[in-house]
Amino acid sequence: MSKPSTGTTGELAAVCISASKGQQKVAVERGVLSAGHGLEGDAHAGNWHRQVSLLAEADVDTMRARGLTLEHGAFGENLVVRGVDLETLCLGARLSVGPRAVLQITQRGKECHARCAIYEQAGDCIMPRLGLFARVRRGGPIAPGDAVAVDPALNQARLAVITLSDKGAAGQRLDIGGDTAADLLTRGLCGELVARTLLPDRQGAIEDELRRLCDEEVCDLVVTTGGTGLSPRDVTPEATLAVINREVPGMAEAMRAAGMAHTPRAMLSRGVCGMRGQTLIINLSGSPKAVTEQLEAILPALAHAIEIASGVPQECARG
Repeated sequence: MSKPSTGTTGELAAVCISASKGQQKVAVERGVLSAGHGLEGDAHAGNWHRQVSLLAEADVDTMRARGLTLEHGAFGENLVVRGVDLETLCLGARLSVGPRAVLQITQRGKECHARCAIYEQAGDCIMPRLGLFARVRRGGPIAPGDAVAVDPALNQARLAVITLSDKGAAGQRLDIGGDTAADLLTRGLCGELVARTLLPDRQGAIEDELRRLCDEEVCDLVVTTGGTGLSPRDVTPEATLAVINREVPGMAEAMRAAGMAHTPRAMLSRGVCGMRGQTLIINLSGSPKAVTEQLEAILPALAHAIEIASGVPQECARG
């Protein structure tokens, strides 16, 4: 019998998969969580919000105490968790699992459309009431015995700023635009600045850094400054378009409109905004004045945009 789940740290008791929907899941020795997909080899993995299911081992033991013989996976759960109080997790909360994977809670319980065999035996099935569902934000290998933890750092909105400037990267120019963006974001949003990068105007390097911040650092917002003009070296929009899945054109239009109130040259900015998975990417111009004008134009809607895009509700973002 497992101990009750009372804390924020614990471990995986089991990893379970099923090859087809409708089949009982079976425990496996190890698995791989794939970002934006789920548990590799499991029929319920896919591009949706219920990529991985979780149950507390203590809840399974409660059912066993009724006289049921239950193998791991009997309730359709992918991960059986020992030691973490799953009931206290808010929607949007993030769990670190194994050496590198990160899950984000997306749903609590689900509607049971048909009475399963366990319900017929015990008059109850705990998955609809106590199961959690999650999206994989960062992938990695997992196995029974791996650590599971609620990480407060992951539950803050995670912000990053990249400055794109050949001269800045060479140490020939101060990065005032990037500093301005970082200051406005940290003062205007509930979140933590987890990365501050200065790169030359090289499209491949920009693409690599955007992917790293979105996929590896699990950032919720990545803001770039510079490289949005008409010069042949201005390739930030091209790099952004190469990595995003969807554009958010209204934000880019609002920033250009705000700039036009000060100078007609604002129409020359080619900055784009979009999403890579659950991460919002925003291109700002390079000058401190333009950075201020553009961010002030979108800050009233930015917190809500991050919440909707990332799935981190305010109660989680604030601690």
